[in-house]
Amino acid sequence: MNKKILVLEKNRDILELINIVLTEEGYDVDLLSSEKEIFDHIRDFQPDIILLDVISPTEEGTALCKTIKAAEASSHIPVIVLSTHPKSEVVKEICADEVVAKPFDISFLLSTIEHYLISA
Repeated sequence: MNKKILVLEKNRDILELINIVLTEEGYDVDLLSSEKEIFDHIRDFQPDIILLDVISPTEEGTALCKTIKAAEASSHIPVIVLSTHPKSEVVKEICADEVVAKPFDISFLLSTIEHYLISA
């Protein structure tokens, strides 16, 4: 059975690129460009990992990440944050399992995903 990755990315071009790369790697992918109904997607899709676009490591910017990690149904799912913010590493201290800075190297993103899927 293929591993499932839920991707929330607000930039549609990046979302499409991630979809192409992950699909070619054999992952089942669920794509979201909005936070709306993310918990319905988590419940229905049951992802093995979540890629989450976080614009800023502020209280507001990390609220969804913290909610995902606090919810009983999703706390066990690794969250990899994708961010352009220069201090995005702070998100790892707040809620994320890992942070990948944008623009990202595709091979680095894939190796990070693989690492967390093996660890899970």
